[in-house]
Amino acid sequence: MTAKPRLLVVDDDEDLRTQMRWALADEFEISLAASREEALERARADPPAVVTLDLGLPPHPGGVEEGFATLEELRAADAGAKVVVITGREDRAHALRAVDQGAYDFFVKPIDVEELKVVLRRALRLHALERENRELRQQASAAFEGMLGTSARMQEVFGAIHKVATVDAPVLVLGESGTGKELCAHAVHRLGARSIGPFVPINCGAIPEALLESELFGHEKGSFTGAHAQRRGRIETANGGTLFLDEIGELPTALQVKLLRFLQDHKLERIGGRSAISVDVRVITATNADLTALMAEGRFREDLYYRIGVITLALPPLRDREDDVVLIADALMRRYATEAGKKLTGFSKDALSAMRAHAWPGNVRELENRIRRAAVMAEGSRITAADLELAAGTTAARQGLRELRAGLERETIKAALKRNRGNISQTASELGISRPTLYGLLTKFGIERP
Repeated sequence: MTAKPRLLVVDDDEDLRTQMRWALADEFEISLAASREEALERARADPPAVVTLDLGLPPHPGGVEEGFATLEELRAADAGAKVVVITGREDRAHALRAVDQGAYDFFVKPIDVEELKVVLRRALRLHALERENRELRQQASAAFEGMLGTSARMQEVFGAIHKVATVDAPVLVLGESGTGKELCAHAVHRLGARSIGPFVPINCGAIPEALLESELFGHEKGSFTGAHAQRRGRIETANGGTLFLDEIGELPTALQVKLLRFLQDHKLERIGGRSAISVDVRVITATNADLTALMAEGRFREDLYYRIGVITLALPPLRDREDDVVLIADALMRRYATEAGKKLTGFSKDALSAMRAHAWPGNVRELENRIRRAAVMAEGSRITAADLELAAGTTAARQGLRELRAGLERETIKAALKRNRGNISQTASELGISRPTLYGLLTKFGIERP
């Protein structure tokens, strides 16, 4: 069911307010005010799309200055709201003055409800178009190579990507799972001189160790059982472009040596091959692991770390990106509403509050997962906290509340584990994080699998 647009009726005549409420209730959700104070209180509590305003308000109902003061303050509170001034025939000059000061239109008493509806519908249509235009401009200014963000942290990242893209050096992208590391690598590729070449990604943690060497370096026919034909590896396929090695921290030690050798001279040998093959490729790597800790444990080579990390880009987690959560959520809502064939207009207040308070352990990937599901499940025109499966009513401030954030993250993980009956793979998928990341969080929070 689509929510009705909100109309605020400001008039000191109780009979007229009642008449307007009954006459327009089928098209609008109506709130009433008899004075400037009440009008501003209603407008701040539930911003209206359209306002009808009688200029003669108490304490001086015989004059117009209180009405003009109300118009000015309503416009200051929300310049997008469309104010239709209601006036008598003898007050046409005042009505024109009101339009000059920002009112959308005026309507002369006595009120013909059908004619008024036409004016209000036109005002509502303009309000919707202007809002959509503002949102599109905001998204356009916040968009960068497939990523969205207006926060200071993300603007720094966008600036760094611009600089890095012009230098043909290895880049290491650091960030939690779901923060957009592959999007970042794509941006570096597209903005650089190699953009006309291929972008070849490979997840080092998603391919069995026994197959990973062949995937990376290729093989010659007959080099091992099942090698029925010669096959180029991903590194060769990326020749002239960019090779993106995701989850580089999970690369087996033996392959770390072979990758290091390639990075040193840009030559490789296929499995079973006897000749070196030169490959011109830029290498971008990414990880959500602590490579320093892995080096201390002897699981990651220090010389490889310094070779891949000539330039490092660190992506902030979603919980540290201020209002980017709502910005990204709105863009995702529009995409998945279209996919689901729904006419969604936004998020309820409890949904906005819950999204701002949530710890987002799975970052943007988790947000996308929840929005996509909510777009399907939502019954109204606005997505609620329940649709997102987030706890509503959390109003505590985010700044500096690490304990609150950790508690929310812990409870989110425990609830997801319970829903998935302790299945790690399904839980990680729901949260939008990798299994190693989930294992790390279970250890961090002392959570036992049910």
